[in-house]
Amino acid sequence: MADTLAIGNYSDEDQKALQEKSAVFIGSTDDLDGLEPGQREAIRAVAFKGHKPFGPAQMDLLPNLGLIANYGVGYDAIDIDAASARGVKVTNTPDVLNDDVADLAVAMLIMQGREMRQASEWARSGQWKDKGEYRLNRKVSGGVAGIVGLGRIGRDIADRLAAFKMEIHYFARSEKETPGWTYHADPVSLAKAVDYLVVALVGGPDTEKFVSKEVIEALGPRGIIVNISRGTTIDEAAMLDALEQGKIAGAALDVFLNEPDIDARFYDLDNVVIQPHQGSGTVETRAAMGQLQRDNVTAFLAGKDLLTPVN
Repeated sequence: MADTLAIGNYSDEDQKALQEKSAVFIGSTDDLDGLEPGQREAIRAVAFKGHKPFGPAQMDLLPNLGLIANYGVGYDAIDIDAASARGVKVTNTPDVLNDDVADLAVAMLIMQGREMRQASEWARSGQWKDKGEYRLNRKVSGGVAGIVGLGRIGRDIADRLAAFKMEIHYFARSEKETPGWTYHADPVSLAKAVDYLVVALVGGPDTEKFVSKEVIEALGPRGIIVNISRGTTIDEAAMLDALEQGKIAGAALDVFLNEPDIDARFYDLDNVVIQPHQGSGTVETRAAMGQLQRDNVTAFLAGKDLLTPVN
């Protein structure tokens, strides 16, 4: 009987590779009850992809579970404390997606400042021909950027923005080795000092609404928020209020609360760049993520050291 369970919606390539490991497939953690007791007892490793909660109740349905190999760097859907208490190891897929996520963060910021979507529509609709040049927009290079969360992805974003001749400020749990960059011990101080606030935090309860109403107000009317982390990390209602009232200049967002069923208020705002949570969404990176996930499963089942342990 299969010792590996694959949870989630996988690409054809990833599905084929998991089938070669004789994995059993279900759509989400909600479907665990549908497995036969004998099937659940045989499972030792789970390849997990998704955002449905994977908590104590779900883990207890798999009495011999030893590994949850997460597809993605963010693992906030998994209750790490519950896993650790049950002797279940958790892995994720860091580093392989840093470049794509950092690229998208910078691209969204430029798209927002230079009004690239609106300018494209101006040309496509014939207004360029009929009405002349598109209106002047905003210079992005040379501004002051603040990174909220200077982990692997946050640092890669900062490195890219530094190449755009930007002054770099950041918030992190502690000061980093960053010669020439300015550390802030709290996010309000950071927001006051910068033009662009890029959110690169991990998700989960510890960072919920970390970018608060106070932080958003501190950013000011020229400020732009970029979020490639999780929708939970920002007080979304406060951000929408600020966008509608002109208290900040705009936002560039790849993540939202309740995605893909996002707040309809966003659709009425011309000063927001909206992306469908596709930070790591390239063929090359998703293939690398799937491979790293499977490599962790293989290592666990062979009794070897895990490649990217979380707990």
